[in-house]
Formats: sequence, structure tokens, C-alpha cells
Amino acid sequence: MRRTRILTAVLALAAGLLAGTPPALAAESPAPTALAADTYTWKNARIDGGGFVPGIVFNRTEKNLAYARTDIGGAYRWQEATKTWTPLLDSVGWADWGHTGVVSLASDPVAPDKVYAAVGTYTNSWDPTNGAVLRSSNRGASWQKTDLPFKLGGNMPGRGMGERLAVDPNKDSVLYLGAPSGKGLWRSTDSGVTWSQVTNFPNVGTYVQDPSDTSGYASDNQGIVWVTFDESTGTSGNATRTVYVGVADTANSVYRSTDAGATWSRVAGQPTGYLAHKGVLDAKNGYLYLAYSDKGGPYDGGKGQVWRYATASGSWTNISPVAEADTYYGFSGLTVDRQHPGTVMATAYSSWWPETQIFRSTDSGSTWTKAWDYTSYPNRSNRYTMDVSSSPWLTFGANPQPPEQTPKLGWMTESLEIDPFNSDRMMYGTGATLYGTENLTKWDSGGTFTVKPMVQGLEETAVNDLASPPSGAPLLSALGDIGGFRHTDLTKVPSMMFTSPTFTSTTSLDFAESNPSTVVRTGDLDSGPHIAFSTDNGANWFAGSDPSGVSGGGTVAAAADGGRFVWSPAGTGVQYTTGFGSSWSASSGIPAGAVVEADRVDAKTFYGFKSGKFYVSSDGGATFTASAATGLPAGDSVRFKALPGTKGDVWLAGGASDGAYGLWHSTDGGASFTKLSGVEQADTIGFGKAATGASYQTLFTSAKIGGVRGIFRSTDKGATWTRINDDAHQWGWTGGAITGDPRVYGRVYVSTNGRGVVYGDTSDTGGGGGGGDGGGGTDPTPTGACAVTYKITNQWADGFQADVQLSNTGTSAWSSWSLGWSFTNGQRISSLWNADFTQSGTAVTAKNVAWNANVAAGSSVAFGFTGSWSGTNARPASFTLGGQTCAVG
Repeated sequence: MRRTRILTAVLALAAGLLAGTPPALAAESPAPTALAADTYTWKNARIDGGGFVPGIVFNRTEKNLAYARTDIGGAYRWQEATKTWTPLLDSVGWADWGHTGVVSLASDPVAPDKVYAAVGTYTNSWDPTNGAVLRSSNRGASWQKTDLPFKLGGNMPGRGMGERLAVDPNKDSVLYLGAPSGKGLWRSTDSGVTWSQVTNFPNVGTYVQDPSDTSGYASDNQGIVWVTFDESTGTSGNATRTVYVGVADTANSVYRSTDAGATWSRVAGQPTGYLAHKGVLDAKNGYLYLAYSDKGGPYDGGKGQVWRYATASGSWTNISPVAEADTYYGFSGLTVDRQHPGTVMATAYSSWWPETQIFRSTDSGSTWTKAWDYTSYPNRSNRYTMDVSSSPWLTFGANPQPPEQTPKLGWMTESLEIDPFNSDRMMYGTGATLYGTENLTKWDSGGTFTVKPMVQGLEETAVNDLASPPSGAPLLSALGDIGGFRHTDLTKVPSMMFTSPTFTSTTSLDFAESNPSTVVRTGDLDSGPHIAFSTDNGANWFAGSDPSGVSGGGTVAAAADGGRFVWSPAGTGVQYTTGFGSSWSASSGIPAGAVVEADRVDAKTFYGFKSGKFYVSSDGGATFTASAATGLPAGDSVRFKALPGTKGDVWLAGGASDGAYGLWHSTDGGASFTKLSGVEQADTIGFGKAATGASYQTLFTSAKIGGVRGIFRSTDKGATWTRINDDAHQWGWTGGAITGDPRVYGRVYVSTNGRGVVYGDTSDTGGGGGGGDGGGGTDPTPTGACAVTYKITNQWADGFQADVQLSNTGTSAWSSWSLGWSFTNGQRISSLWNADFTQSGTAVTAKNVAWNANVAAGSSVAFGFTGSWSGTNARPASFTLGGQTCAVG
């Protein structure tokens, strides 16, 4: 699974759960202007993992102190009491989003409270900022930062090699950092506060993955990739004499200093033709182990070897677990059992098929055993069992043929570490999760050890789109690399990602506003359809057909009633269809690549945006007409949405710092837009349940307002804004998507690029809620008739879900409404959305909220609820509105 994720906004602009006190990055500039703020509680919608874990670091002197680094999603600290991970870099802000990529971590063995992180995501132009070294004296609870004069690449090729950052185990004020891009070896002698280049280090590296890549991504010199100290050559308080350094150079991969870095030389007799991904030293037995690959990884690698270097004699021994001719992968994931240093393990990190391999030796590499082996091909015998019950989606819904198995043992296994205090515990990273075992030594006794996800709290997905329907599941997500999920419970890991088809990345999703059971998603797939539909709110899916020329997901919009769809895929122009995409027709009047959205009321109205122009279709997407609106952002870094409940009410966010940038509002279906003067920059817009007494749905945006970047909420149609995040909760880049929850006042779902789906709940109890008797206007005195459709949509042993549709069958509009009924079997409502409610005994009253108070003649409004029942669950016999009895359908 490729993890080369690039921010949507990068190309336009530059061309967990939380536990305890949140970490914060120490400010090194004046504090921003204060804004009105609300206290929010922030959590992750649990997915558990979802991305590449290229590094795991155990502290060598304190038990149970461990860290993990991710390529774009920050760093984490292990919590032994709960067996969970705590995020440490959520304080990274918008301007420094690249610092969520962690290229290396170092835990101080002398003073375990100290930890260091080398951060930066890309070494090319995609990342506008240089790299930095972060230092903490409280295990990552807070940080101080030293900016570097070069970039670092936490999400660049070669990121699984390492660790590039290392603390001298005898004199911990000394640190080394290996740099990419030909910047050489760097050293700090004051605990990471200042850094200087080791100018006499002889080799800055030569290896690049693809010299022809003009973007600079694959053509960058991977540089200096690891630093290892021989602690036996120093004494406490004095710098370690012997230091080994790994260089990305297939002819000269290992260098050494024997005088504490004063001079350096190439280690004689070393193997050539390979890159040393890891260099792990066993000081007790005097061995330096090296895992080699012919490529830099973490995806590629076709040949490899493992070598042992005797530090006293200088002799080299090839201890490869298999003959070079039999490898189709490179080696990495190298570790030594510190309790039994003769025990060594390594991984076949680039064995994609049938899956990774793990090798183990208990005699310093003289002989090896494998985690799995063939009996008679394609049948296998495994030394392990897999238990993914805590993250069942790790099977990927697959049913492979032997020798493949599901769930896989892993892929991209560049990191593997045995706990230095516990020979039975091992952790290793994959392209999708972090696995571990706590009975590893059963490997040696002939038993089977159990591999489980050890990843709770580590949330590493990149989020492309979010939706919170008014009924059904509260959250649907479109994710990079693992497709997306339907969350029926935000605190639990969903059983499976979206399948049938399973996209590598989902780029866009939408639901029909008045029929939320109908959902559509589009995404990327190497071969197969790029669009899928659901008629049960995303629980099950079926593939649609692709128009000719489609090469990627693009964006998609569902009509308000679910009867038609408009799709703007990659590779071809905008298309429309009725039904579920069995055939498509080209839309006219709108350019290819436009972002498309649907009006949330009128089923035939769709909208588009491309290069500063807004487009409108009133015939179901067949034809679009360019709006006369001017002053909109000229680029394509724009996201817009239509407001539920009101035809033609559109909000548009986006732009760039060198042109129009902000938030615009249209009340005439995009014919004209008004820019909100108080919003300096905005990148997303979403809607949620209105506050009690408010006349408009709640707005949410990732924006810059009052000189401050943050997540903001408005309950008065954008007249005033409240910042709802804080400096400890920023998550780098949050410009992908945002949505409020139509059922829970104040709840907001925020996209991140590597920290998963973050959601926040307000402490403002006066703003409104899912139940209670607040708000919604005065009781109506409607004229004319009304009709009610009451439908039980789901029922289980002691609970049920129901949808109610109230129609105005009279001749005059309602400005507010209040619907009453009585349950006949003692049912009790537990939560209700799209309305406020009260229940006294069997009597229930549901009142409009601000945004759905107006119901035109011939129109309808809908709400839903969950409740409890026992014995019988009969529907109510009658409904009343303003003293009138409604027809019941």
C-alpha cells in the first residue's frame, strides 16, 4: 500500500484518543491576537492505525518507555497502563504543517524524560518550510524547537531507514543528525539547542531513487540515514569514542569515528552494491549488525543481505537468512534482544507478495528461522497466529488464494523492535498499522506466538472528505490509502472499510439530503470501477460503471432525492446520470476537473467550480451555465457546500495568499456571492445543528480570523465567530474537509492529513442539544392539511430507529411547526435529530429547529430518532399539528 500522500493544498499553494494534558509546542514568537473561544473536548473517531509506522524507539534505560514515529501523522508515546498511544505533535500549526512528518526520534538513555524529534515532511518544494529538531524534557508533553537550515523528509523515499537522530549514551548533551539532500552530518553539543555541520565527514550520500523525477520527490539524495554509538567505548560524562554512521551510497555505506567524531573513515572490507537500512550494535558481544537492500525503500527493494561486523577484529560475515539469489526483497526491521544479545531479528520489508517475512536467530546470525515457511507450495506453516479482533478491518475484506493469507503479517516492515526489558514483547510497523506480540519467545520453543494490533490511540489516516447525514450513521469518511469508513459509534473501530469495490483512496462522497440512505463515493483504483453506490446509508455497496477515460475518483454529488448524480472524475469531463450509474452522459457548459456539489433541496440543481468560475445546472447536471459572480478565488483550492433545508444557499471557502482568499456566501444559487469581511482566509466550510434559538444552522470552518488560524464556529450566519480549538490542538493541515453534526449541537468533524478524523464536542450546554425542550420558535397555527409518514427503519432486541416525514399538504407556508403524538406501548425516545423534542410519559412533541422552521406548501420536513421498546413496538395511531389531526401514511 503506497503511502506517498501529498496535501491537496500543497500543489495549489506551494505550487487517539487524547489522554491527559495535551502536548503543546513552545511558542517562539509573540502570541496571536486573542479571540472569543469555547472549550471543546477533542477525540478521534476511532480507526486505530491506517498508515505507515516507519520507526519505533524503546528507551534503553527505563522500562515501558517507547515512542513511535509516523511519516505524516506526528509522533506518539506508549502508555503502558492502558496499552495505548498518546499523540505528541497535535500542537503543530497550519504554517508549520510539514512538522507533522517525523523522519527520526531519539529517546535519551541518560535522562529518560528527554526526547527529540527531527521533523519535516518533504525536501522538495511541496513543503514550504525547513526542517527542525524538537526537544522535550517532559516526554513530549511540551516542546521547544530549533529550526534547521535545510529540509527534512518524513514522507520522502528512504524514510524507513534510520534512526538518523541519535543521543550519545555516555554524554547525552551530544546528539547527531543525518541529513538528506547532500547536507551531511550534523552535531549538537548542547542537548539539541544548536546544531552545526560536521564538516569533515567525508560522504554526504549519493543514492537517489529516480534521477529523472523533475518534481524533486524521488530525485533527492537520501543522504545520511543512521547513527549508532558503541557505548562500550565511552564512560559516563565523556563522549562515546566510536560512532558508526550509515550513508545512502551503495559503494560506501558505513563510516566510523574512533575519536568521538574528530575524524571519520570508511569501514574497510564492507559489502558493496547495497544500502544499509539499519545498523544495530550489540556492545556486549562486540557485533554491529547491518540490514541491506538494493533500494532505499520503503516500497521498493528486490535484493538484500544481512551482515555482521566484529568491532574488535574488523571482520565481516555474511549472515543473511537466505541466499541472495533467493531474495526478491531487501532487509530492514533489524533488532537485537538486549536481554539475550545473541538473539537477532530482521524483516523482509519489501516482500509485498505473499506478504512480509520475519527472520529470527538465537546464535548471532549463524542460523535463522522464519515466521512462516512453505510446506508444499502453496500451503504454509506459520509460527504465529493473527488476532485482529480489535481492528477487524485489517483483513481488508479479502479472500485471497494461498499462499496469501488474511490478515497479512504486514508489508513495508521497516521497523521492528524487541523490548529491551522484555524478550517476549516485540512491536513492528507496517503500511497500515503497528503490530506486536507479548509471547515472542514461543517462537523458540516450538509454539506459536500471537500477533495483535498494538495501535490504539495512534490514528494515522489522511482525510479527503467527510459527511454527517441527518439519519443513519453519524459519520462517513473518505480516506487516503484505506478508502473510508461508516462510523455508527465514534468510540469503536468499524468492522470494515468501504468495500465492493475497495478503493485505494476515496476522493469524494455524498449522500442524498432528503434520502440519506442513498450514498455515493468515488475513488482511485489501479483497475476497476471508480464509483460506488449504497442504498443503506453506506453499510453495503455496489459498483457503478465508469465513463470512457476515467483515471481517478475526482468529486461526486448526489441529488437531494438520490435520483441522479453528477460526477467530475479525473481523466475526463463532468458526467451525469439518472439511477445508479449504469450509463453516463457528458455534461455541457462546465470544464473538466471542476469540483461539483448538489443543492440540498432541489433535486435537479447542481453546482460546480473551476478556476474562479461558479457553474449552475438546473436540469440535473445535463447543462451548466457559468454564473456572473466575480471576485472568487482564481485557483482551484476551493471547497463549497449548499445549505440543507434552503434552496440556493451556498457557502464557498478557499483561495491562496497571493490572491482572493476567504469565505463567500450566496443566497441566490450562486448567481452572486458576498465575501465575509471578517474572514481573512478559509479553506473548508460545513454545517451543523443550529443553536437553541438561532435562526440559522451552525457554521464551521478551518480559517484565519482575527489574525489567528484555527477551527471556528458561528451560530449567527457568519456575523461573529468563535475559535473552538486551541494551540495544543491544531493537527497541522486541516484544509481537506469539515462538517458539523446535524443531530448534536456544537459537534464538529475535522479532517487532518495524517491524524485521522478528529471530532470535537462543546462544553456550551446552553447552545442547544439533541433533546430537551429548548428553542425552535413559537408554536405554529398552520392552515390547511398535514400528512405524516412514520417508518421504523431498524429494530433490535430493546431498541429501534424511526424516520418521520411531515408534509405541508395545505396552501400556505408554515413559519414554524410542532408535531405531537403518543406512543401506545411505552416507547421512550433516547435521541432525536433535525428537531427538538420533549417527552412526558407517552406523549411526545417534536418542534422545528431554526433552519427547518419554514415549510412551503407542498413541501415536507423530516426528522428521525432512536428509542427503546419492549413487548410491542406499534406505530402511533395519530399525529396532531397545531390542534389539527394529520393524515397518516
